[in-house]
Amino acid sequence: MPATLWLSRHGQTVWHAENRYAGTSDVDLTDVGREQADTLAHWAGTHRLDAFYSSPVRRALETAAPVASALGMAPTVENDLREVHFGIAEGLTIHEMRGLHPTAAARFESDPIAGSFPQAEAPPEAAARGVSALRAIAARHAGESVLVVAHNTLIRLALCSLLGIPLSHYRQSLPRLDNGALTCIRLGGTADTGCALLSFNVPLETALVRS
Repeated sequence: MPATLWLSRHGQTVWHAENRYAGTSDVDLTDVGREQADTLAHWAGTHRLDAFYSSPVRRALETAAPVASALGMAPTVENDLREVHFGIAEGLTIHEMRGLHPTAAARFESDPIAGSFPQAEAPPEAAARGVSALRAIAARHAGESVLVVAHNTLIRLALCSLLGIPLSHYRQSLPRLDNGALTCIRLGGTADTGCALLSFNVPLETALVRS
């Protein structure tokens, strides 16, 4: 049986408030981000969740902390759920990239896969590890409901791969994931099973109303 995976982007950080590429850098949650984590914990407390996973990056773990208290369940930390490393763009906004590295910024905006930022993790490799992590979770929790706290670009790349969307279209087809928002998929544990997208980028406030 497939698993139901609830994918949540971590709460807002001091860099995301300015739309900076955080990647694998450790940055603090803002007060808004901590409120989003508390709201996610409230949502989790109203649902039957059989398991709980988190990226090892600090902002994800800090988002997961109040959820763990609400569930009485510590998250299983999965290294392959970490965010994509953005190379020379880490800590910069796209506007700053255009000024400091105009050629690299133009190549990325034209094709974020073939033109990924210098020194960045290759997006196809990130997509593959994200899919592998989600498939492994689904295999361990067949027929169960699981919360996964991870990251904007990793989730979108993995979803494109699972849904058959070309990776080069990820920024157009799945333009954003809001901090704390929930995406729900039904996923089997093996590569020959499909993925059903049940909801995408649902604000926590809306998810609570639906509970």
